[in-house]
Amino acid sequence: MWYYQGRKDDTEVIAKLSALAEKLPTRGFDKYYGIIRNEGLRWGRSRVLRVYRELKLTRRRRHKRRLPARIKEPLEKQLEVNYSYSMDFMSDALVGGRKLRVLKVVDDCTRESLAVWCDFSIPGEKVVAVLEQIIRERGKPQQIRVDNGPEFRGKVLSSWCQAEGITIKYIQPGRPMQNAYIERLNRTFREDVLDAYLFDSLEEVRILSDEWQDSYNNLPHDSLKGRTPLMQKEYVARQLQLRPMIEVEQKNIDQQMNIQSQVLTE
Repeated sequence: MWYYQGRKDDTEVIAKLSALAEKLPTRGFDKYYGIIRNEGLRWGRSRVLRVYRELKLTRRRRHKRRLPARIKEPLEKQLEVNYSYSMDFMSDALVGGRKLRVLKVVDDCTRESLAVWCDFSIPGEKVVAVLEQIIRERGKPQQIRVDNGPEFRGKVLSSWCQAEGITIKYIQPGRPMQNAYIERLNRTFREDVLDAYLFDSLEEVRILSDEWQDSYNNLPHDSLKGRTPLMQKEYVARQLQLRPMIEVEQKNIDQQMNIQSQVLTE
């Protein structure tokens, strides 16, 4: 006589092994099963091994390098000059076909373009050199917002920022809107320079880039209520000077309102 024997639902085992394989791709069955037992899951070894083989996890997978998890942070409106910068790279080519790179840096508060450096290659050491030049002229920021490009993830920049006490704010991969200040600047630069001219030499790109930056910093911006980046820097400085007076005045108003409220309740 033949009896039908139902097969156990392996959904949980499959999910657990898949998660372990994703998290620890270079480990094998013994390590996975040890973790499962330590977590108090009482699945039999033969059952877990069967599912392990059915998922073809016995084939050693190539370990894929992954970016560390990036925290989703809103793009805050900056109220202080020189507090937060944004950086990004752009790419283009000369008429002869040779590729070139453009490093751009912007002050998030004033939208002032701080650097437009063009070269055939811009390694981490050059990024640091550009930032050091900016710091010599205006002091150092508290943070720099960047994407996950290799130049920004390298040890050269991270070590330098750590030594200088500057926080690197990495945006989430595939979320350029989290770096909107520099993305807006990039679009304007591409329209005005990279897409508007054909370049025979690197020197031509550098000259036009310097001229563009001087012009850009003196043009009115809708986001700054018609002020130019340089005018915005002066405006923010005046607001900081007036802030103590405004706070004292607001405090006096609050005290008067409290007194009036007490009189009305008596």
